[in-house]
Amino acid sequence: MWMSRPLITTPVRMFCIAFTKRRPNQVKQTCYAQSSQIRQIRRKMREIMVNQASSCDLKDLVQKFIPEVIGKEIEKATTGIYPLQNVFIRKVKILKAPKFDLGKLMEVHGDYSQDIGVKVDRPADETMAEGDTEVVGA
Repeated sequence: MWMSRPLITTPVRMFCIAFTKRRPNQVKQTCYAQSSQIRQIRRKMREIMVNQASSCDLKDLVQKFIPEVIGKEIEKATTGIYPLQNVFIRKVKILKAPKFDLGKLMEVHGDYSQDIGVKVDRPADETMAEGDTEVVGA
């Protein structure tokens, strides 16, 4: 869990989860990291999350969550400390909502100045069937 500020000054809190991976040729079913290794892993996670969040705006940060870019980077960076698997950003909280800006909204959702949809012709018998329905007991 760490709070960082992206370039658009929207404070976010990111929650990351990671699981230890068994080493090759390991017989034991469980694999636990030592507490010093856990502290090093958390420090590295925090550094990567802060760097990723502060280097881009909120729109680009959301685009990084979809292909799990941050989780893969954490996994690569911590292999020297202890091998990890299934590293994910599991939750992101926006602590303070950004100010409403119509220009940014149109940039994100595109400019819909023309109607793109196609008109669907409805047969006459379906409209009559809908009007004939009667609710009993009402």
